[in-house]
Formats: sequence, C-alpha cells, structure tokens
Amino acid sequence: MKIRLILATLIVAVMTSCGGRSSGERIIAVSIQPQRYLLEQLAGDHFKVVCLLAQGSNPESYEPSMKHLMNLEKSEAYFCIGNIGFELAIVEKAKEENPGLRIFDNSKDVPLIHGGHDCTEHGHSHEVDPHIWTSVRNAHVIAKNMHDALVELDPGHAADYDRNLAKLGERLAQLDAELASRLDTVSVRSFLVWHPSLSYFARDYGLHQISIEYNGKEAPVSHLKEEIDEARASGARVFFYQKEFDTRQITTINEQIGARMVTINPMNYEWEEEMRNIANAL
Repeated sequence: MKIRLILATLIVAVMTSCGGRSSGERIIAVSIQPQRYLLEQLAGDHFKVVCLLAQGSNPESYEPSMKHLMNLEKSEAYFCIGNIGFELAIVEKAKEENPGLRIFDNSKDVPLIHGGHDCTEHGHSHEVDPHIWTSVRNAHVIAKNMHDALVELDPGHAADYDRNLAKLGERLAQLDAELASRLDTVSVRSFLVWHPSLSYFARDYGLHQISIEYNGKEAPVSHLKEEIDEARASGARVFFYQKEFDTRQITTINEQIGARMVTINPMNYEWEEEMRNIANAL
C-alpha cells in the first residue's frame, strides 16, 4: 500500500536526519480539521496540534503528504476520529514503526449511526457513518474524550484542561440551543445532500437527509430515480454539496428537483461557523 511505503520511508529518514521528536515541543496529531479546532480549545499552549488531512482535502481519496506524515512521526499521541478509512492504514504502520505513539479514539461513547471503518489499536472495523463531528451533541462527547486523553498525557496541567473543557462545554451548549431553536421553525424537514455527511446533524434536530451519492460511486439510474422521487415528494428545497465532488452531475440531477444548491465544507477548521452556515441554509 502506498501509504505504508511512504510512512516507512519517511520515519526512517526523519529519525536519521533529526533524531525523532523535538525535546522542546509536545505535539499531538489529529485526523481532520474539526478535531484540530476542538483540541486546540482544550490543549491551550501545552500542546501543538497538527492535522493529517489538509484543509480542503477529500478524506474518501486522501493519502497524507510527506509533511503530514512527518507531523505524525514527531507526535507523542495521535487522536483518530474513529471511522475514517485512511486512519486504519496509518495507525497500523505507525504503531509498527513507533511503538511509543499513544493512540486515542475520539469516537468512544459516541452513539453511532450504522451504515466506514472503526479506527482502533486492534484494527477491528465495522460499518458506521463516519461523520460524527457534524453534530454539536457528538462534539460534547468528542471533547470529553480529548480532555481525558490530555489529562492522561499531561496530568500536571489537569486543572487547565478541566477549565477549558467547562468553557468549551458552555459554548457547545449555547450553539446547540441556537441551532435547535432556529431549526425548530423549519417547515420542510427534508434536505438533499450529495455525500451523506449530515446524518448526525439531521438526527440531532429531527431532520431527514436524502443522499444522492451511492456508496461513494456514481449512482445507478434506479437509485437516482428513487432519490429524486423522494426529494420531490418531501418538498426538499436545499441541496448541499461539497466542492471536492463532481458538481456537473449534481447540477444535472438538480435540474429535475429545483432545489437551492448550497456549498458546505464539513471538514472546515472553522467548525462552529460551518454548523451555523448549514442551519442558516435550511
């Protein structure tokens, strides 16, 4: 596998040239930008947070760059989001080459929607919707997992992490209440999305997601007809899509539906802003 070869070569090169992790900087690696946002609220100045997935990258086809894999090699811990496919290959090889790397699964205790891969130290996997961060309520659980890992890694600053978790928890509660109030008045409870990234968001606020994409591939005609018919019957008026996907097919399909097309970025570092943008569009 290409990732394995790159990672193995990189780790040898980095350890040879710079002696591994810098003694003066404590680094934690995360998989995606929303994780980086949440962890930076909790870690403060005690850790530098680096992200494997570059802003704007598509996790479905992503292979980390040399720079991002270097960040992982220099990290003392890796926080995986729990269900993204590229994590599993990275974790397996990283543990072989760097047995001291601590791995923490941020999806622990998140109520999952089934229907991805589960990143664990033991390599088990099962089918779940991986987009757990598109829920403010899930973010509470993710933040608590991050807090507990920080305390384990750095018990001397536990009081700081406790305070930061309390502050973040208050902000998340306010955001959840804001979105719930705003979406409670939405008359049309269904919306369209190309890639099914908003299942948890929909669950939180009693909405219905109609996904056009078919198992990460171009949808067969029978599936398209079924989803288009459902969209028409539901009266869905918003069609969310991501820039990374083929907008030509999205536009063609929407000609039969007539919804308002809205660009979203579930991988946005500005995670709170993105949650508000999705709610505002609805």
